[in-house]
Amino acid sequence: MGYNLESWAVDRLELLRTYAYGLCMGTADALPGVSGGTVALLLGFYGRLIAAITALTPGRALDVLRGYRPARRDRAREALLEMDLQFLLPLGVGMATAVALIAGSVSALAESHPVALFGFFTGLIAASAVVLFRSLPFSSAQHAVAAATGTAVAALVASGVIELPGSGAVLILLSGALSVSAMILPGISGSLILILLGQYVFLSGELTAFLSSIGSLVSGAGSLEAVLEPGTTVVLFLLGGFVGLVTIARVVRRALDRRREVTLLFLVGLIAGSVPAPLHNIGKTHAWTGDVVALTVAWAVVGVVVLFGLDRLAGGFDPE
Repeated sequence: MGYNLESWAVDRLELLRTYAYGLCMGTADALPGVSGGTVALLLGFYGRLIAAITALTPGRALDVLRGYRPARRDRAREALLEMDLQFLLPLGVGMATAVALIAGSVSALAESHPVALFGFFTGLIAASAVVLFRSLPFSSAQHAVAAATGTAVAALVASGVIELPGSGAVLILLSGALSVSAMILPGISGSLILILLGQYVFLSGELTAFLSSIGSLVSGAGSLEAVLEPGTTVVLFLLGGFVGLVTIARVVRRALDRRREVTLLFLVGLIAGSVPAPLHNIGKTHAWTGDVVALTVAWAVVGVVVLFGLDRLAGGFDPE
């Protein structure tokens, strides 16, 4: 009995530890300029994360679904172990918890203090680009071209010169696919992708409205109709995220395996080109007067200091 009690305690502690990892990773990914993949590296579970995500295949999912047949139960158990769901599930719940909490704060601050919020984000993004570029080589023309291409693509998207195909549901699906794929890449933040696509504030608001409407429905003060509209957006985003994990994330990982330095320089270039993206949110609500510019710069400096402080505490960010 003592052994069973000890095993039970160890299992619960492991779940709590993994949930805490998810909280840290989700918090990082919800803030542009800070990468959940980098947090996974620093906390030492990045390899396990990538192995588990890579193991999420349609074939293994079918094996699990066929586990109701006695002859297939052994294979279903093997598939569950291969996908490492005992790790991915509490990690995912922790990430979802952090993202939900931060989304509410972002929605409120975007309404009440947009200059402070997006000025801070601008500083985070700019400093993260400096930190990551500092750790990568520029030893050939190919390296310079990769970094310049990533920067140019992001800058053109942020400025609206390049418009992504589709809108509405298509754009939400695409946002989910790109941002969730970015979440597992060291150095790239999922929320940074959403800011670049102009969806960060909108999706934060939709998630907050969805959770609030569920709370109201449970308490008896809400309605199902109030849940459906933001709920549809959340479901579309998650669906896009799942598709991104099994497609885009794998392509990027393969590129990293084959041409690591060139791929990383392109990805960090995307960060550098995204620096002006948060400023568009300020421009929507404020004229660029001298006071607004000064306040934006001040909050950007705060973001720079915070990111450099995190970099120093972590002993330096290594994008891979």
